[in-house]
Amino acid sequence: QVQLVESGGGLVQAGGSLRLSCAASGRTFNIYRMGWFRQAPGKEREFVAAHTWSGSRQYYADSVKGRFTISRDNAKNTVYLQMNSLKPEDTAVYYCAANPSGLGNKYDSWGQGTQVTVSS
Repeated sequence: QVQLVESGGGLVQAGGSLRLSCAASGRTFNIYRMGWFRQAPGKEREFVAAHTWSGSRQYYADSVKGRFTISRDNAKNTVYLQMNSLKPEDTAVYYCAANPSGLGNKYDSWGQGTQVTVSS
């Protein structure tokens, strides 16, 4: 298992920026991909972005392309989500998750989540 701790959420005005961090510990050697997801009140959890752990491939939801950037620092076992040009519809609890090797696209370790609120 991998333990994940998110930080960096908060309240920001529309058009502003935030950077989320996700620190990983435990069986990090088995991580294939790290992802960010979000869940707004009354809505299902949705994919936001992902980054291969040891490579450079990135994936984004259409709703955040061009505004959000995912990056990772393997020396720190940390993944970041830089969020620019934030909109009120980006308001949600953001979770990071780990997709281990051998499980296809399944994420089996999740952080506790960090609240992002964008005011209009």
